[in-house]
Amino acid sequence: MMKNRGMEPEDKQPYLRALPAVDEFLRHSQIQAHLKKYSKELVVGSIRRIMEQKRQAILNSANLQEAASIGVAWEELLAAVKEEITKTARPSLRRVINATGVVLHTNLGRAPLAPEALQYIEEIAGGYSNLEFDLTSGERGSRHEHVEKILRLITGAESALVVNNNAGAVFLALNSLAEGKEVIVSRGQLVEIGGSFRIPDVMKKSGAQLVEVGTTNRTHLEDYERAINERTALLLKVHTSNFRVLGFTAEVSLKDLVALGQANGLPVLEDLGSGCFVDLSPYGIAKEPTVQEALETGVDVITFSGDKLLGGPQAGIILGQKKYLDLIKKNPLNRALRIDKLTLAGLESTLRVYWNHEQAAERIPVLNMITCPVEKLERRVKRLQRQLTRDLASSCQVKIREEISPVGGGALPLQGLPTRVIALRPLKTSVASLEERLRKSDPPVIARVQEGEILLDLRTVAESEEKELLENLRQALQ
Repeated sequence: MMKNRGMEPEDKQPYLRALPAVDEFLRHSQIQAHLKKYSKELVVGSIRRIMEQKRQAILNSANLQEAASIGVAWEELLAAVKEEITKTARPSLRRVINATGVVLHTNLGRAPLAPEALQYIEEIAGGYSNLEFDLTSGERGSRHEHVEKILRLITGAESALVVNNNAGAVFLALNSLAEGKEVIVSRGQLVEIGGSFRIPDVMKKSGAQLVEVGTTNRTHLEDYERAINERTALLLKVHTSNFRVLGFTAEVSLKDLVALGQANGLPVLEDLGSGCFVDLSPYGIAKEPTVQEALETGVDVITFSGDKLLGGPQAGIILGQKKYLDLIKKNPLNRALRIDKLTLAGLESTLRVYWNHEQAAERIPVLNMITCPVEKLERRVKRLQRQLTRDLASSCQVKIREEISPVGGGALPLQGLPTRVIALRPLKTSVASLEERLRKSDPPVIARVQEGEILLDLRTVAESEEKELLENLRQALQ
């Protein structure tokens, strides 16, 4: 009796020969339309990728039935090629709808910019500007002047400098003021600032020598005093903006550290982290030291981020006494860390909002989201629930739940913002499948998954995005 033999390579040849050639696609009217919009290299590359996927599927098939089931019909292949062309041409960096409720979501780009900042960036980006040209003298100018004056006026600092991010700001300040010398810092402040970048590592690369004092939970002024010697160049304080140590703790205040530095002729640098210009405590938010309050202590140099509580573009802002800022500005590394004209435009226009502190909480998107009252969110959530229940009752359960919105981005670590969320429990598909469909929609919707439900927190969804969110939900649940 003859045994059934396995599928041989020659058995697969008819299926491989059935795949159309690249030229056949290129002659088709629908592909011709794509050739008018995209380069031939992009279109041909997309065709070849789809054909290779089909070839590999046929070659890897275990039997004739499986080989025959692989779609090689012309219309199916044409649709796959068109989808591949569209996917290839789509930008990699895309706008998403942030329905997670995490205000400063690092993975989603942190702070969205104010409308006036977007308008100003477009104006500057669309033509030439006086980036490094002094309009008064007609000679070469400095790009840093565009934001230095306004930073000095808003904060009261003697001098200012802006670089690409806060890690760069800390690195540049340490390298300028303490290269080859010792920097004293509390052991409890040796933080990791995200992306595995840690204060000790930044300090080591800067050329400064780390001297740890105190313990993880308690550091006293005499710990700093005992560590000061002729090799000491700087006292460093790192504001633990992304975590808190609670319980049996002790920490030296910035004011006392400044007094110690002045008594010993040593500058004090504070990494303020998030950097906020507005006291948010009247809105029920945990008290964070503002930039202005830090400078009032007489601290010599402070650094903080531009894209966190400030609500601007990614930047590292350095403020402080002119004699120390002059040293930092003269550092050759300053050029390697400098910011471009678009960041300058976004930062300057964001800073201009702070001319009126009372309006900043409303006009800066990040501050507006953080201070948004739960009653307003509840009204929006109820409106969306009614629409979803009317349109999608057969596809999912729609409920409103009380939840907490994290601030995120290493800011206000203990501050939870009471919120209301839409909780979706799909009836005809899995939660994982619905999350994936939303993530792959246009624009992508990024939501939270919790206890078998999709949670949509409107705190981080602009009202102008609600229509898109609803439409994407309809399509994802179809």
